[in-house]
Amino acid sequence: MATTTQMRVRGRPAHTIGPTYLSYTPDGTKLVTVGSNNLFRVYKTGFDGEPTNIDDCPEQNMGVDSTNDFFVTGSEDGTVSKYSLESMSFDNFLMRCSLPIRDVSISRDGKWCAVASDELVVKIVRTNDTSSVMYLREQLKPVKHISFDPSSNYIALSCTDGLVYFYSLTGDEPELVHKVDGLIRTVETDEEISSRVAWHPDGRAFAAPTATRDIQVMSRGDWEKQRAFTGGHMGDITALAWSPNGAMLASAGKDRKIILWETKTQKILTTYDYADVMDIAWHPTKNLLSFTNSNGEVYIYNDFVPGDHAHLVKLGSQPAPFVHDPLSEISANARKPTVNGHKDVPHRGARRGSPDSLDDILGSEIMGDEDDFVVDDDGAGYALVNANGKRPNGDTDPFDGPLTKRRNQTWEPQYHESFQPGSTPWRGNRKYLCLNLIGFVWTVDQDTHNTVTVEFYDHEFHRDFHFTDTFLYDKACLNDNGTLFSCPANKDTPATIFYRPHETWTTRADWRTQLPKGEDITAISLNESFITVTTTANYVRVYTLFGIPYRVYRQKSSPTVTCASWRDYVLTLGNGPVGADGNTKLLCTILNIKRDEVCQNEDLVALPDGETVKSVFFSDNGDPCIYDSTGTLLTLLHWRTPSQATWIPLLDTKLLSRLASGRKTESYFPIAVADGKFHCIILKGGDQYPYFPRPLLSEFDFQIPLTLNPRPDSGDDEDDEPANEGDELKKLEGDFVLKSLLTAQHQDLIDSTKSSHSQRSALARMELEIDKTLLQMMAVECREGEERGMRALEMVTLMRDRSGKMIEAAGKVAERYGRAVLGEKIREVGEEKLLGVMDED
Repeated sequence: MATTTQMRVRGRPAHTIGPTYLSYTPDGTKLVTVGSNNLFRVYKTGFDGEPTNIDDCPEQNMGVDSTNDFFVTGSEDGTVSKYSLESMSFDNFLMRCSLPIRDVSISRDGKWCAVASDELVVKIVRTNDTSSVMYLREQLKPVKHISFDPSSNYIALSCTDGLVYFYSLTGDEPELVHKVDGLIRTVETDEEISSRVAWHPDGRAFAAPTATRDIQVMSRGDWEKQRAFTGGHMGDITALAWSPNGAMLASAGKDRKIILWETKTQKILTTYDYADVMDIAWHPTKNLLSFTNSNGEVYIYNDFVPGDHAHLVKLGSQPAPFVHDPLSEISANARKPTVNGHKDVPHRGARRGSPDSLDDILGSEIMGDEDDFVVDDDGAGYALVNANGKRPNGDTDPFDGPLTKRRNQTWEPQYHESFQPGSTPWRGNRKYLCLNLIGFVWTVDQDTHNTVTVEFYDHEFHRDFHFTDTFLYDKACLNDNGTLFSCPANKDTPATIFYRPHETWTTRADWRTQLPKGEDITAISLNESFITVTTTANYVRVYTLFGIPYRVYRQKSSPTVTCASWRDYVLTLGNGPVGADGNTKLLCTILNIKRDEVCQNEDLVALPDGETVKSVFFSDNGDPCIYDSTGTLLTLLHWRTPSQATWIPLLDTKLLSRLASGRKTESYFPIAVADGKFHCIILKGGDQYPYFPRPLLSEFDFQIPLTLNPRPDSGDDEDDEPANEGDELKKLEGDFVLKSLLTAQHQDLIDSTKSSHSQRSALARMELEIDKTLLQMMAVECREGEERGMRALEMVTLMRDRSGKMIEAAGKVAERYGRAVLGEKIREVGEEKLLGVMDED
């Protein structure tokens, strides 16, 4: 419960009346203060005597930042000065600006100093070489505050127009990566109101004061609003700072209050009555906070965190307050990069939940920078490798806990995480539970409950609906019959399955069932006949559409990964034996549930080393398909015949002609295979998942990867006609292979089912189309010259026509181009095929 602390610490006169700022050295041994007079003060931590004074300094200083060896200040006369903490004297001028300096910030390694002034351009100067300067030019108004993220790979600029600009500093030149509007208020550079971005120590999120006097947390990368610290201040916020471990946040406001917040709960721990506070700084290790005010005073507050909350100071690094923290949830399915150049995921025995300390996960960004470390800034962690791609001597896996505790750990295989096809992870407080060609299901986290919405593309058949979700469903499936949901187990309720049919002739037909205690759900699927559930106990549970348990069996490959279903068939994926790259191989099993037949039993999924499956589903014709992390769509041929299944690539999205120029950077979120096309959502830039508002669906024709030169696809504005005969032949060759594949799949369907007349007629038409394609290929060969005759004849031998009409047409083509010898050879082939047909009859 929040309390107001009455005990007051007396301020120490440090400077004349006016704005006053302070900075702790990273080792916590010294506190530097600057103010409106020409005097700097350096306080020694733990020493109550007089501070060291540095005289003859610029006046009206508006910012200070320090390293263990020096500190930097900026003043209203436009100078940026560097002072030695060893000699306690002026070192040199880093920069001069034509307008007043408003803020300075030093990168964690001490190599760069960023400077904001009333000029529009922000400059970043090298601290040991003033001739080396980077310029940030995209902002349209002056910058009031600047702040490096903990890795110093990004810098945030708070502008007077209420925009926050984020630049990446990882390249040769700074790059603007994002602008955030509506987070901070508009504020002039000389106002005693803060709009500063305060990076959380774990580097994945930041906080900033809003116009409503709250403090909003936002995540880096997806730029989504996360938790907020609300209802604390009645006046504008003037300063804020995270505790070094990220467990607490201190803020000051015009309401004459300093508030101490708990990060995890966003609750007020205590408040202090101090007026006109302008700057706040936590000691790096002690329960000590210092702050300055506009009267030139500095307060050094020992035991700032009250005794009943003092344990928070001693905690390891704590996570930022996400609505849904990606580190505490199962990943979508990506194997994390490892230090040996392959991929990595948490060990099978690793705990799934909030870590005790983010030091174990985030590596050098929390523990400190090393020259021979490279920073992995994708938000998943940091790869501890040196410039040669090797792990430094004595170091081990950064995901396995503190170095001192993991010297003797044995190697363990890395496995493929479970995932739900068609779903996305949480971004902020929203996520898609299901995306397919029927519609989409999405949920919004409302803290105490979720709100689930189901929308359909075709409103003539189904009506959209939404409901309040107290079960907190995290998976869903949608088809023309109904919607299936599941929720994970919690301490009070077992894992639960909920099915809601779209139409019913009874008063209530939806049903709900619970799994045994201790068993959680890894994936669900829904088709016209059954509901399939895979679980953490490696069970596959099959129910009828109205909740009757139909079958339960234990999957051989474990842990389970995901499932998909179509009519009477159920496909499951699971982890199998370990491959040469240290990752488990993915195994696929396909069963006919009604006939109790095994079509494929623990068959290997064809994946390149270290790659993962992003989605699995059946096509509208009932053929299994996967989309992997290389951007390739594959289908399973001959899957109804045991031990005969083969994974065939239908489309390699990296070879799409829309990407051939190299100007586009995009990826694709798989939705379905239907009507002979790949349906997906195009993701621009570095996005991995679709977000709101719901993007439009796109479709691409199949294009089996055969050549290095992609032909135009339907998504481009280019002419689909080939530019020359070489391109035409490549197009026809691709058509031949694709039509042969689709015909083989249709043949399998006819051979394995009670085929209809229309299905058999369709097969005949498909074989005729193959022969037409071969005839067109042969015509191109004939145009090329007599030397291509043997290749043209081979195409004739591949024809499937049993009546001889297509071979006769091939002879006429040869005759048209004057290829007499070829024509004679074709007639011989025709005669041989006719004799073969007669023998078969």
